[in-house]
Amino acid sequence: MIGVIPRPKKRLFLALILASLLVAALSIYGLWMVSFPGLALISEHLPVILGGLLALAIFLVACGVGGIILAILGLPTLSIFQGYAWSAINLLFPVAIRIGKLLDFEKERVERSFIEVSNYLIKKKHIRVKPERLLILTPHCIQQESCPHKITRDVANCRSCGMCQVGDLLRLQEKYGVHVAVVTGGTLARKVIKTLRPQAVLAIACERDLTSGIQDVFPLPVIGILNQRPCGPCCNTRINVAEVEEALLSFIA
Repeated sequence: MIGVIPRPKKRLFLALILASLLVAALSIYGLWMVSFPGLALISEHLPVILGGLLALAIFLVACGVGGIILAILGLPTLSIFQGYAWSAINLLFPVAIRIGKLLDFEKERVERSFIEVSNYLIKKKHIRVKPERLLILTPHCIQQESCPHKITRDVANCRSCGMCQVGDLLRLQEKYGVHVAVVTGGTLARKVIKTLRPQAVLAIACERDLTSGIQDVFPLPVIGILNQRPCGPCCNTRINVAEVEEALLSFIA
């Protein structure tokens, strides 16, 4: 998708997660039924033990999904369900993507819905950090393609010429005292996070990178902002600076 991306709907991801939970439950039940005769030959207690463990696993995942839905509806949830919620997302997300594909939903659309749900859950937790413990992370495609100044090693090399929006991020850094890093990929992003050890991350990227990044760094809280791609993917991307600043202020104590 090129240019400005429409705001996604949370209900798409929630519907696919519920469908994934149903598929997982039916699959596990089928596995238990197939293994029942063989286990019963070994011991009459084995099918019951295995069935109990599998049922417990499905129950915990269902609690996680239920926690997500209650949070989206604005209803109170126990903090223990928050961990279950992310475990449920990580387990069921690949299934949700496949179900979405079968229903003719673009993968990017499902990922956008996931990012919207993730952002909502993070904001509901009202996390506040000191500015120096907040990291703004953006891919190198935000830099003008023809720019000769390398900023992935040191973002201060940017000349703020106005050809791209790296200068806008540096102004936010100067104004609020947060960290800004421009990275070439997931490996460097993880290295920056490991070095700076932020308490929260404001990540700017495409659907694929945001989705994988949010899951990779859990439980580190991340608010994801989709970039704009007027020149296509991975080339001279843009950002909504007001949206970035608003998300930044939602984190700063």
